[in-house]
Amino acid sequence: MATLTLLIVIAFVIGYLCIALESVTKINKAAIALLMCVVCWTLLMVNPGMYYPEFAGDGVVHHIAEVIEHHLGDAAGTLFFLMGAMTIVEIVDSNGGFNFVRDTLKTRSKRKLMWRVAFMTFFLSAILDNLTTSIVMIMVLRKLVQSREERLIYAALIIISANSGGAFSPIGDVTTIMLWIKGVITTQGVLTEIFIPSLVSMIIPALILSLSLKGKFDKEQNLPKADVSQFTKVQRDIIFWLGVGGLVFVPIFKTITHLPPFMGILLVLGILWTTTEIFHYNTDEDDTMAKRVSDIMSKIDLSTIMFFLGILMAVGVLQEIGVLTAMGEGLNEAFSGNYYLINGIIGVLSSIVDNVPLVAGCMGMYPVAADGAMAVDGIFWQLLAYCAGVGGSMLIIGSAAGVVVMGLEKITFGWYMKRITWIAFVGYLSGILVYWVQRLLFF
Repeated sequence: MATLTLLIVIAFVIGYLCIALESVTKINKAAIALLMCVVCWTLLMVNPGMYYPEFAGDGVVHHIAEVIEHHLGDAAGTLFFLMGAMTIVEIVDSNGGFNFVRDTLKTRSKRKLMWRVAFMTFFLSAILDNLTTSIVMIMVLRKLVQSREERLIYAALIIISANSGGAFSPIGDVTTIMLWIKGVITTQGVLTEIFIPSLVSMIIPALILSLSLKGKFDKEQNLPKADVSQFTKVQRDIIFWLGVGGLVFVPIFKTITHLPPFMGILLVLGILWTTTEIFHYNTDEDDTMAKRVSDIMSKIDLSTIMFFLGILMAVGVLQEIGVLTAMGEGLNEAFSGNYYLINGIIGVLSSIVDNVPLVAGCMGMYPVAADGAMAVDGIFWQLLAYCAGVGGSMLIIGSAAGVVVMGLEKITFGWYMKRITWIAFVGYLSGILVYWVQRLLFF
């Protein structure tokens, strides 16, 4: 490996380690990702002719400008999709659209509540995203379960269910969004082939965890009603169905128009924004300004967007210098093209480090083929969607859902690893086995 290439890889690895050790360094991972991106591209410019020998002089500079714009265009599609989706969910939540979730979950039976929480989280995360679903479900859980020890068990199941639910939907997880926008998986493909493995990866852990819960809650723990919006119930329902129904409509919009997915998200956001502005006409201005979309947008976590931008652009450098292709060929040689084993390892890695750069790296490592395992909706890409999403449940720091629940419920890394890791791993392997059987018998 050439010295310059080695320096770029070292810069990327150091940045990656700092991102993985964010809890130790106390430096926001978005800052590290942006620095890593700029350093990697700057190092490439030290001797660009080394990677693009077909260009000379100013020609190579112009070519790299075009390359950066190409990678930025790919990243922007993902980022605008995420920003639009996050805003839509925030609008629905801030206007009381999720009140029905609390009413649906109400029960005194501990085991019934566990199954309701598991399935509600599983399907909500497929429509929304695992991060937002986890926040909503934890907030509801606090109203239902007073015992901290029991609540931690429910919280762990929320992490597992959110990650499993996000894996079978093209809009349920950042990694599946990336693969879907890239065009290597389709809506029909993941829904028909990944749904059952994802469901199994949630049901097995739920069965194991339910064994530790017995009896009923006290009557006074029944969920109270909450008025969180100036809007009427009909208006809140309209906002909910426009938001959630709109998110479900996005893949259909892409299929009909062949426009990028972020255009569908912007359409839904525009309709929902207009609707809420109309509803605000007949309400007290002082009471509703905090819930106006223009104000809600300021609450969107911009650091998350910057993190994805830095990561995706930094991975683009590794793709340009040929490192990812070499890694892909190395994995294929080491495991003789066993895509189950390769993706299984990627899934385990996604529980240790962030799955976003892992999936971004894999998209650069492996070319899309016309047929076979590497084709659109082939074994490799579908398994990557499953393993990268579900694998993050094995450690509490392995997914966005895990990190946010860890912060909200103050769950320690050690408690989760001791009590939950092996359960999540059993569910993860069960899903891979079910996918293998499916492929063997039906596809």
